[in-house]
Amino acid sequence: MLAARYLAGYPPELIQQAERLRLDGRLAEHLARRLPEAHEVRSDSALYAYVQDMKARHLRNAEPLNFVGFDAKLRVLQHALGTHTRRTQVQGAKLRMRREIRVATLFKEAPAALLRMIVVHELAHLRELEHNKAFYKLCQYMEPDYLQLEFDLRLYLMQLEDSK
Repeated sequence: MLAARYLAGYPPELIQQAERLRLDGRLAEHLARRLPEAHEVRSDSALYAYVQDMKARHLRNAEPLNFVGFDAKLRVLQHALGTHTRRTQVQGAKLRMRREIRVATLFKEAPAALLRMIVVHELAHLRELEHNKAFYKLCQYMEPDYLQLEFDLRLYLMQLEDSK
């Protein structure tokens, strides 16, 4: 059952509803109704500007980002849709922290709300490294509909796998 893999941890009734939508061939239609808006972020530079704008609105005092871009290998290699990495870099006698956000290329074609959700998720890691209550509270501060969008993303991934 595909729904059980993507929706593990959700109530069984919700998993059954999602599986019914998928088996009836109505999942894509359901998602198109829920997430109709497309986005224009197709390049690394556009993604960088998008992330910087969101960071400026919600996390003004957070550390600067050194790189933001799409990563084609992300989903395949790490089973992740986005990553936030921090590594130290020696520059003369100083140590500097280098911060990068990488987003899976599947978000180039995803609905705008799902791109926003993954960017919010990765930006929240600038303040909170672990997926704890404070992390999700910060995500909901930046995107009030975060939890619903996370569920919709899981449905979207099910639909993508089904259409292969």
